[in-house]
Amino acid sequence: MAASRASVVREVSGLPVFWFQADRAEYRAREGKDGYLWDVQGYYGGDLDKFWFKSEGEGSFGEKPEAAEVQGLWSHAIGPWWDLQVGARQDLAGPERTYAVVGVQGLAPYLFEVDTAAFLSTKGDLTARIEAELDQRITQRLILQPRVELNLSAQDIPELGIGAGLDTAEVGLRLRYEFAREFAPYLGIEQEWKLGGSADYARLLGEGTSATNFVIGVRFWF
Repeated sequence: MAASRASVVREVSGLPVFWFQADRAEYRAREGKDGYLWDVQGYYGGDLDKFWFKSEGEGSFGEKPEAAEVQGLWSHAIGPWWDLQVGARQDLAGPERTYAVVGVQGLAPYLFEVDTAAFLSTKGDLTARIEAELDQRITQRLILQPRVELNLSAQDIPELGIGAGLDTAEVGLRLRYEFAREFAPYLGIEQEWKLGGSADYARLLGEGTSATNFVIGVRFWF
């Protein structure tokens, strides 16, 4: 029986699975023109190796997207809670950029969901992104989620309005209600800052260096 059980585990755990999640699909009310944001990801594969895809972007209604990207990644489990991801990223808004991507995604101690990646563009630009979020259950269905995102750059990139060092920081708080585990509307607030050289570029263009967004959206997966 032990051999039979081991065989079942090998067969079942090796079956490919498709998963898709819209982590953030939201309307953003803010000073000036209101906007929108999407942040989706998913994968197809088994326990150890997967094809992982991601897309995110944002903009103001009635205008072209301010930022939009897609990523295609090979993901390999390097531990029970962590995946190493390698692949490519294509920017779809602003100056054209294609990047090689190396990152790590998983669950840190105390149940922080962490997604980190370094990006090397075909122009030689090196940037990085760190995202972390934590689900705090108030009840079985009501969940408070703090979230932090940091973007960094190894050099100035004037055509993108990015300065060397810490480029931007975002801190948000979202409260969602899970009508079902797969469907949860939410509302919240998020503060964004442009920092250092990026703030200087924004001032030269007459743009603000910070923004407060009041958000309403939905998180779903299947």
